[in-house]
Order: sequence, then C-alpha cells, then structure tokens
Amino acid sequence: MEVKKVWQQLTWTWKPESEREAGDSIVRNFLLHWFPAKVTRQSLSFSYSLWLGTVSAVLFLVLTVTGVVLMFLYVPSVERAYQSVKDIEYTVSYGSFIRGLHRIAAHLMVAVVFLHMVRVFLTGAYKNGTGAGQNRPLNWIIGIVLLLATFLLSFTGYLLPWDQLAFWAITVGTNIASAGPVVGEKIRFLLLGGNEIAQNALLRFYVLHCFFLPALLLLLVSWHMWRLRKDGGLACVDQLALRQKLEDVPPAKVKTYSLLGITSGRTVHVETALVDEDRHTVSSSPHLAWRLVLVMVATVALAALLTLVAPAPLEEPANPTVTPNPAKAPWYFLWLQELVTDTTAKIGDFTVNGALVGGILIPGILVLLLAAWPYLDKSQVESTGVWLAEARRRQNLVFLAIVVVVLVLTIVGTFLRGPNWDFFWPWEAWPETPKHF
Repeated sequence: MEVKKVWQQLTWTWKPESEREAGDSIVRNFLLHWFPAKVTRQSLSFSYSLWLGTVSAVLFLVLTVTGVVLMFLYVPSVERAYQSVKDIEYTVSYGSFIRGLHRIAAHLMVAVVFLHMVRVFLTGAYKNGTGAGQNRPLNWIIGIVLLLATFLLSFTGYLLPWDQLAFWAITVGTNIASAGPVVGEKIRFLLLGGNEIAQNALLRFYVLHCFFLPALLLLLVSWHMWRLRKDGGLACVDQLALRQKLEDVPPAKVKTYSLLGITSGRTVHVETALVDEDRHTVSSSPHLAWRLVLVMVATVALAALLTLVAPAPLEEPANPTVTPNPAKAPWYFLWLQELVTDTTAKIGDFTVNGALVGGILIPGILVLLLAAWPYLDKSQVESTGVWLAEARRRQNLVFLAIVVVVLVLTIVGTFLRGPNWDFFWPWEAWPETPKHF
C-alpha cells in the first residue's frame, strides 16, 4: 500500500484527476514546466506541425545520452582514436549498437531539422499573426542558426572515427570552406589548428562536438521554445482567433475581481486571443504529456530499428597519402560539392572558381535570403499558419524549387558521381582506377 502511494506521488502529474490537478501538474513537473497549462486541440494535431520540432529535440536527447557513453570509451588522439572506435565496434558490449544509434540519430536530426524548417515556411509560421508582441521572424532566424549549428555538430563528429571515410570527407568540407573570400583560409586554419588534418584538428573537432556545439544548441533550443511561448504558440492558433472574429463569437460571461468588488464582463487587464477558450483548448497534462511520450517512444524505436538495419561503417585507418576516388563530403554537404563542380567553368583564359561561387557565395546568398524572407513577405495575416496558403502560392513555389534543387544535387552527388567525379547512372559499372598516392 505504501509503495502504491509513493508511485501515485511520482506519477500524478502525468494523469491528473481534476482540472485543478491538471494545472498544478504543469507547475510541479520539471519536464512539463516548458508548456502552458492549456493548449489548443489544433496544436496537438499531427497534420499541422507533424511534431517535427519535438522529434528533433528527442533526437538531440538520444545524441546526448549515447554521446556521453561513447565519451567514456573514445580516445581523441590520432594514435588511438581509430583503435578505440574499433574496440567500441567489436569489443565493448552493445558498443556497435550505441555507436550506430548515435550515428543514425545524427543523420536523422539533420534531416528532421531541415524538414521542420520547410514545414514552418510552407505554413507561413514565420509571420506575425493576430497576437500582441509577436516576433516570429526572430524565431525563424533562430531556427536558421539552429539548422546551421546542427550541420556543424554532425560535421565535427564525422572526423572522430579517424578512418578513411572521415578523414577525406573532412578534407573536402574544409577545402570548400577555405574558398571563402578574405577569411576562408583563416577559418580553415582555425578549425584544423594548422594547415593539415592532424592531432590539433582531431582535438578541436572533439571539443567542438562534445561541448561547445551541444551547449550552443541547448541555448538556442531554449530560446526557440521561449520565443514560441511568447509568440502565443503555434501559428495555427492565430487562424482560430481570426475565424472567431469573422464569426463574431460573443465573449463568454465571466466575473472580474477588483479592489472595488465584482463586476461582470471581460477584464480590462487580460484579454486572451481566443474568446471561448474552454471549447478549443485542453489541459496540457495529460493530453500534451502523453503525446510527447508517444512521439518520443516512436522516434527512439525508429532510430533503433534503422540502427539494426544500417550499422555504422568503419573503413581503414585514416591515411593522408592514399586518396580515395571519389572523395566525398558528408551527405548533407554533397549538394555543395556538386554545386562546386557545376559552377567550375573555363571561359577563355579565365576559370570560374566553383569553390567560391558554388561553395560559398550561392549558399551564403540562400541563407541571407531565408533570414530576410519574413521581412520581405507582405502577404496578409490570413495566410499565417495555413498549409500552402493561396496568397503565398508564388513564394511557396520558389521555396520548393530551391528545396528540390538541393535534394536533386544531393542525390546526384551521392549516387551518380564516381571516380574523378564523373557522372555514372546507377546501372553503369565504375571503371577500375588506382588509388592516388
């Protein structure tokens, strides 16, 4: 009986039995304290947000837990890094699964954060709606920085196995970065701690991957969530408020308490965006809480399944004197590598620097365009929080065209580029080429 009482004290916040307990559970539960006491039913739907933001957060948690375990076993030294990863893979109990889960979660996080950004754009959720004090464009920019930080987090972890795949992928990536005007070489030198990928580079990537970038990501996620609360929640709530205004829904009769007594009508101090809030909202606990658990379990289960299907590769130890042909960047940067190739051209005696144009200028312009887009978008507030709103049709088509180009370039770089970066169809055999020494 005593055990049952203790269990109830630990779990009551997840299954409140009254409206009052539902409100208290948000205040008393550390995990649920992130969320408001009530959320709209539409915000809970899977069809609007696809819960991609939550999936990203769960993957970050998986990366943190598995990363801490791997830190106890990994040695960040060029002499012992590869052997320590090999021990994890073949000697440590469940080491192969933990490393594979870490790798799959990293790849999934890159993809899901990107898809989350696409969803926000296609629903116009970067625009301010009807609420007072909203600043959704700022949260959109925070999201862009989060995407870039996610790329860097995965990129810095790519080198740590210290095998051929890791070494030459980082070589390609840092060479593209060095093409930046004025500061390109300095950035490469800063990343590598020198002019070559050696001990300094491995140690810097390790520290960036295990401390600085996760800390930055945690701060950005916290800021992102705080701004989401300050902006009134998901943008679909603004659509609900607009519909109520069009329907001319009468305000619910309430009592207002003041120093002068009780008066009827609405308070002059607080006015919610929704007129009849109780009809459109539910308590965050248990409705939101259990959906969070469902999404978390489904995400971890999918990542674990993919880990069993596609275990993490481990090639030969890194060898700077043996160049694989072709040498490819990490998959999420392959569109840049392909773009570098496509923009490298010779016009008479002049050669266009593809690394500068395709690797730096075009991606830089795209990032700046995305950051400025909310301020350039002059569509009406009615298009905020609506999937593929007709008023934003042209903008959505332009954005989707950019996404499709990035995806096509990634597919070409991944599957259709062979030795010497020549183009090969999937059914064509690659010619045998000697390794470059």
